[in-house]
Amino acid sequence: MKRIWAPWRIEYILSKKPEGCILCNKPKEDKDAQNHILYRGQKNYIILNSYPYNPGHLMVVPYRHVGSLEDLTEEERQEHFTMVSRGLSVLREAFHPGGFNIGGNIGKAAGAGIDGHYHSHVLPRWNGDTNYMTVLTDVRVVPQALADTYKILKDRF
Repeated sequence: MKRIWAPWRIEYILSKKPEGCILCNKPKEDKDAQNHILYRGQKNYIILNSYPYNPGHLMVVPYRHVGSLEDLTEEERQEHFTMVSRGLSVLREAFHPGGFNIGGNIGKAAGAGIDGHYHSHVLPRWNGDTNYMTVLTDVRVVPQALADTYKILKDRF
């Protein structure tokens, strides 16, 4: 059996987990830099994914706790997709990716890591960003720390 050591993860593993929905709780805190919240709109906000597939992996999240895209009001949905589009522009300018994946996972069966609070992913992609680590060992290597990604993107929003 192969092991990859990540000793910094023990702090998270042993820490007390917050009550309720993390996507509802984060914007209520006055810690945008610590929580990696890049932008706040009237109905939605943009946050870096804490477990990114690639550097710059954003999530556009409605403040209101809704389980599915069709549960958003027209106003929420309009702002939501305007912010998805803005995320694309910012990521193009900052990182010059070769492409993007955009989407949302609704329900556990679809892969939703946070089930019950709809959000859209904006994921920059580069040719060759899936390397041998992912193919052979089912391990993703993300070459940039979240704090560094946040510093690059924050002022662009």
